[in-house]
Amino acid sequence: MKEKKEKTRLLDETGRRLLQEMKPLRGWIFLSAFLCLLLIGCAIAIPELLGSLVDRLYEWSRTKTFDLSQSLLPGLLLLFLVYVLRAAFTYGNAFMLQNIISRYFCAGLRIKLSEKLCRLPVSFMDKTPAGDVIDRMMDDVSDMAGSIHSIVEILLKGFLQMVVIACILVATDWRMAIPVILLSPLSVFLSARIASSGEKYWDKHFELGGDLTSLAEEAYTNFATTKAFRREEELQKKYDDLSREQQKSGIIAYFLSSIVQPAIALVNAMAYIAVAVLGGWLIIHRGVPIGTVVTVILFARQFSAPLESIAFGLGYIQHIKASARRVFSLLDLPEEQDPAGYLEKEVQGSIRMSHVDFSYDPEKPLIRDLCMDVKPGRKVAIVGPTGAGKTTIVNLLMRFYDIQSGQILIDGQDVSEISRAENRRLFGMVLQDTWLFKGTVAENVAYGSPGASREDIERACACAYCDSFIRRLPQGYDTMISEDSTAVSAGQKQLLTIARALLANRPLLILDEATSNVDTRTELLIQKAMDHLMGGRTCFVIAHRLSTIVDADLILVLRDGQIAEQGTHQSLLEQKGFYYELFQSQYAI
Repeated sequence: MKEKKEKTRLLDETGRRLLQEMKPLRGWIFLSAFLCLLLIGCAIAIPELLGSLVDRLYEWSRTKTFDLSQSLLPGLLLLFLVYVLRAAFTYGNAFMLQNIISRYFCAGLRIKLSEKLCRLPVSFMDKTPAGDVIDRMMDDVSDMAGSIHSIVEILLKGFLQMVVIACILVATDWRMAIPVILLSPLSVFLSARIASSGEKYWDKHFELGGDLTSLAEEAYTNFATTKAFRREEELQKKYDDLSREQQKSGIIAYFLSSIVQPAIALVNAMAYIAVAVLGGWLIIHRGVPIGTVVTVILFARQFSAPLESIAFGLGYIQHIKASARRVFSLLDLPEEQDPAGYLEKEVQGSIRMSHVDFSYDPEKPLIRDLCMDVKPGRKVAIVGPTGAGKTTIVNLLMRFYDIQSGQILIDGQDVSEISRAENRRLFGMVLQDTWLFKGTVAENVAYGSPGASREDIERACACAYCDSFIRRLPQGYDTMISEDSTAVSAGQKQLLTIARALLANRPLLILDEATSNVDTRTELLIQKAMDHLMGGRTCFVIAHRLSTIVDADLILVLRDGQIAEQGTHQSLLEQKGFYYELFQSQYAI
């Protein structure tokens, strides 16, 4: 019972949030409401005009004392004008809702989500499938835009129309108005009950939709790997299973939403029949004019139409709320706390880690009491077995993650006191996993230095030994490439990312397996270029191939999140400790 109350409270909160998101559109919503009132006026005028025409026709059939065509023509023309106006108001309202309000609403929400993602920690994207985020930004936001149509076009217009028509029915003939008005609460009750029962199925339907998008995104991103290991059938089966599960929840959700309207139509048909029977009795026994009965019957029909629309709207709102909860849950995630501080002086490049503790999972400690002191301009290599914490140190230096305890200092200043943007502008990075965006070669190299000249770009590429292969491309530096481009090989992509880091010319440099995708000859050339270009810069090199770091000023050997050994290559070999074992395992043969 408590859970049910909590769920109801959550639904109310979601509804309030939806209305809050619509605040910037209130002017357009008021205009739409005004158009709805005009439409209601047209809806009221039509039965009145038809009733008067029927009375005029009935009077002519009894007396035949006047020209029928002359008598009916003004009324018919006025009725035609009202129908034209109703069509124009309907089109104008729909056009405004679709092209102004909904698009503005969607764009605003997607901008908010995009800005929110920029403020979320890197750990969020590490734990959340990209497909799920895309699904929330695209499909869920589009569904939420439908809330404007439902609230304005269906609910607001429907309730206004019902109130106005109820007053007119009572004024026209209160006796025939009674069955219509009395059956209305039953319709609303059925709508609310049936609509609310389908909400949990909508939640599951959209959650599985996010899983499907994530699976599809992974499948296409790793298409070659899937083909190489012949896992197409297994992947297809997994996708089919998720699709069937989503289909089941979707069938139930759509069924519960769809039976609302027929159920309401049944109740409204009962009221319609009651009005027709009562109207016939009143004509025979009370002498009520036929035109009055026709008018009431037409109004009764118009009174039932918004009830069916409201029933549909209530069912659709459950659909919308399921999407809204997914969007709001993303918007409500805690953001990174980022100080506004900056470095007080020009960076020299000294790095100190003092008694640093960190773990991705609190129950599984990784970095424990890590201490190191790196002087400016030194080349520091970090080696160790897989899982020892090498890449984690990079994440901590870049502040992709924050330490649990201890200090990281740059030139003696605690990095927790400066902004992340200020911290990251100090580092150039080349990771093992290359990343290129859709653009020219020159634009990709200049990614970290947007104002770089073509001469600077070509000079950086020459130092990274990629100038020659770039010039052999169809359009040279203006050749269009992307992450999945086949115009350049994996090794050439790595060279481009190295050129990107060289061009950025940051005082601190991080190379995480930066030469893993190049051949041995190119690797040696890059090492020479790096040694020349990194003069006076502090550089951290993470490497598995120990031959690439033999000339490092300092080698830190990590083991189980702690520095097991440190020193130069020669001194560590002479110790014949853990580093010696790693080196022998690679080169003893």
